[in-house]
Amino acid sequence: MKFLDYDKSIELLLQDCKGIDTIELFVSDSLGYVLSSDIVADENSPVAPTSAMDGYAVIHSDLKDGKLKVLGDNPAGSDLTQEVLKDSCIKTFTGSLMPNKSDTLIPIENVTYKDGYITIDKDVPKGFSVREIGENYTKNQVLIKQNTTIDYVHIGILASLNISHVKVYKKPIVATLSTGSEILDIGETQTSSSQIRSSNHLVMEAIAKKHGAFVNQYGVVKDNKEEITRAFKTALSSSDIVVSSGGVSVGDYDFVKDVIKDELGAQVIYKGVAIKPGKHIMVAKVGHKYIIGLPGFAYSSTVTFLLYVVPLIYAMQNSSKKIEIIDAKLKEPFFKRSKFTEFTACNLHYADGEYIVDFDGKKIGSSAILTNMLGEIALLKTNSDDSDKKIDDIVKVLKI
Repeated sequence: MKFLDYDKSIELLLQDCKGIDTIELFVSDSLGYVLSSDIVADENSPVAPTSAMDGYAVIHSDLKDGKLKVLGDNPAGSDLTQEVLKDSCIKTFTGSLMPNKSDTLIPIENVTYKDGYITIDKDVPKGFSVREIGENYTKNQVLIKQNTTIDYVHIGILASLNISHVKVYKKPIVATLSTGSEILDIGETQTSSSQIRSSNHLVMEAIAKKHGAFVNQYGVVKDNKEEITRAFKTALSSSDIVVSSGGVSVGDYDFVKDVIKDELGAQVIYKGVAIKPGKHIMVAKVGHKYIIGLPGFAYSSTVTFLLYVVPLIYAMQNSSKKIEIIDAKLKEPFFKRSKFTEFTACNLHYADGEYIVDFDGKKIGSSAILTNMLGEIALLKTNSDDSDKKIDDIVKVLKI
């Protein structure tokens, strides 16, 4: 069997993927969604010079006289028409518009007030504590770019612009299921020592939710072609991405690959990638919907879900987010185990200005060891043409 190159497999996966439909949400409900258009300021902020603290609005050149008459108060929100005259001031509060002709705000703690006058105890430079027009942002400035994932600060900016509703890309719906007659869902009674407890469908659900997708959970489906076909059709009817674990290898009871190809009428993009773990992964499409068949071993399905499904979740929202790849220094040797692109569980630490990788507590064995994902986990990526690595070598690591 010929296996596809890893980088090529990612390219083919994402080449026709784009944001699904947009929806309009109330601003406070938009957290975690991706903007479908730029957010542009429709006015300056502030629209006029504004006080940044409590004090007295003055003409700076008057401060040298040492004593100024207080003409009145200027509370925040008031529409003051009175202007500052020579050798006078107006008491002005945080957020208030600066009175006409004033150019400086001297803080309350810098003066002494008595009998309608202030005495200057400590000078300030011209323009002190005055927020100029457009200090925050200017009219027609792009404040939030299209394809940005909305966070709390974006909600604050949207509110400041009086934007109550915002257009965003829909979050994709991911359907997850595990296949296998030997696996049991949570709560099912074990009747044979050959049976094992399934975790894959729940791990996949958790990863999908963590990266911003909605999830339809279909649990465990036994190795029966009719049951698998029925589950896939149901999942496909209400989801954008259908992800299964198990049934994509070459065994007699590996029905998933046949169901995807023959029963669903899917366009198979590829079957088999030169990666470890997960070489038997299958990627297909029905219309604009994706079907991803992952291996059954727990570590394999977890890693391949991160490598293939997470990028789809982002791409279907037109998001620029992706799993970060960084450089790190090895603190112990690494021995390459295959000619494939390998993704190996490792511990990632940051010390003395650099990332450091070790394998403390990580077991060498089959692709079923999900406990290798515990701790300060990352994935060491080694390419197909890489050789063994030595202590202090710089390696590529996926921060998951």
